[in-house]
Amino acid sequence: MDTRSLGSQGLISSAEGLGCMGLSGSYGAADNMESVRTIHRAIELGVTTFDTADHYGAFSGERLLGRALSGRRDQVLVATKFGGAEMDDEGRTIGPANGRPEYVRVSVERSLRNLNTDRIDLYYQHRVDPRVPVEETFGALGELVAAGKVRYLGLSEVRPETIVRAHTAAPLSAVESEYSLFAREVETNGVLRTVRELGIGFVSYAPLGRGLLTGGVPSADAIAEQDLRRIFPRFQKENLDANLALVERITRIATDLGVTSAQIALAWLLARGNDIIAIPGTRKRSHLEENVAAAALSLDVQTLQMVSQAVRNDEISGDRASALDAGIQR
Repeated sequence: MDTRSLGSQGLISSAEGLGCMGLSGSYGAADNMESVRTIHRAIELGVTTFDTADHYGAFSGERLLGRALSGRRDQVLVATKFGGAEMDDEGRTIGPANGRPEYVRVSVERSLRNLNTDRIDLYYQHRVDPRVPVEETFGALGELVAAGKVRYLGLSEVRPETIVRAHTAAPLSAVESEYSLFAREVETNGVLRTVRELGIGFVSYAPLGRGLLTGGVPSADAIAEQDLRRIFPRFQKENLDANLALVERITRIATDLGVTSAQIALAWLLARGNDIIAIPGTRKRSHLEENVAAAALSLDVQTLQMVSQAVRNDEISGDRASALDAGIQR
């Protein structure tokens, strides 16, 4: 797979990484053995970046990734996040987003243990703590880089002004936000413009609209009880029915080209700039292989325009975020 630079600090990633949130059961029951096989297959296919977070499965996501990468650690980049919520050592959520320097230091040590590694390649502040100046948080993160515990730094779901302030305190290599045909706010809210002005890379999570663009969510009734998508407005019945009608437009374009809607959506996103990588998540090797094939799919200008125009922001039904994720900076 082709590689891309993430930022100007030296971080190089495959054009597609693997988002690991779903491997710990966020989108329904997970099969740990199949998840491990999917991670191993991703490495075989040239995927180098594996993205997780401490609160995915209350540490179980990091631990699964650490086990899967045993004997393969030097072949990959491990990205994880802290501070989306305050957690105790048992993985229980005990408070909101926490960016205090002392919590940063506790969090990195826990993640290093969970991942069974001596360094984290890309360490994100998952959600900004409004009670703590971001400069204080990134001052502590810069110390972790100097100590060799962390190689590169990132931020997730932030406003442009926060990016500037954090980058001044300690250089950022990546900003991660939701970006897909169904979530294009970063094109207009200044986030993409800011990271490009500062030489920071961009990581797109949920590039397939949390499964909307795959055709794998045919109805609200098909979403399992334990699947987090049940709380997202876009997946409520009336909204989902309207959104699936929009997806059908993408599917028709994909069918004409002999590819899948997921592949069209990923190829479109990767064509938005060489400073962007996508981290689609999947628990199945068949879906992984489909997604990876999209990285080699080249769309001409006319097709890219057709895809861009097929789904307009004002046609999408429901908010992309849930009421439980108040930390998302719109």
